[in-house]
Amino acid sequence: MSDDIMTLHREMESLLRDVTENAILPRFRNLSVGEIEDKGSNDPVTIADRESEAMLREGLEKLIPGLAFVGEEAAHADPSVLDRLEDDCWIVDPVDGTRNFAAGKPPFGILIAMASGGEAHTGWIYDCLSGRFCVAHRGKGAFIGEEKVTAQPTGETPPVAAISLIFMEEARREAMKAHIMPHYTLTDIPYCAAEQYPRLALGTNDVSIFERTLAWDHAAGVLWLNEAGGKAARLDGSPYRVDEWDRKGLVGAASPAMWDAMVERLNALDA
Repeated sequence: MSDDIMTLHREMESLLRDVTENAILPRFRNLSVGEIEDKGSNDPVTIADRESEAMLREGLEKLIPGLAFVGEEAAHADPSVLDRLEDDCWIVDPVDGTRNFAAGKPPFGILIAMASGGEAHTGWIYDCLSGRFCVAHRGKGAFIGEEKVTAQPTGETPPVAAISLIFMEEARREAMKAHIMPHYTLTDIPYCAAEQYPRLALGTNDVSIFERTLAWDHAAGVLWLNEAGGKAARLDGSPYRVDEWDRKGLVGAASPAMWDAMVERLNALDA
């Protein structure tokens, strides 16, 4: 990577570490009842989410002044913020895995992407407890720290799948149970994209299905997995776009062949 990109990555890691140490970890297993709210549909938010987003917004403005900001909590408070996804923008999940965080258990992390023209071109995935720092820049590969990553399947037969049924309609949920799940070894859903995408490249999981595809959950992870040589895309093969955040359905896999096999089965459900 160029010196400018490497400098940006180092500055980003420093910012994420600072936010983790000052806004997130002091609240871990230390939340009062009044510091946890439900945004609806069992979607919690905590004081740590809000404090983290405020710190990140301030820090990102210093890194690249004037870039539009799309944060999960800002968008919840004002849905018109989502219109900025069509512009050059930051996309921020200040605490990814809030459900886990609020329950006092891992995993949870921070997700940040930069996008232009509806497509993410740079992404960061930070594990707040381990300090694992995943980095991707379009056309430059995927990294953990400064070590380049190549996606590796588990080698298990049948392949290992993490299939989220949470946001599916009942009929599709039952079809998944009957026609998709029997072809895979099922594993836990971490309820944290900052954990799920690394699992797909690091030999832990082979394939994942996502129904809800909000930009702050997927922009950085899709880019990182694709740059690692895995594949994440819509069921029709089209690329994930951050400005299509309300579109359902996304599959990530440790290899293009595993993606093809899963999507063939999924498309057969709709035939």
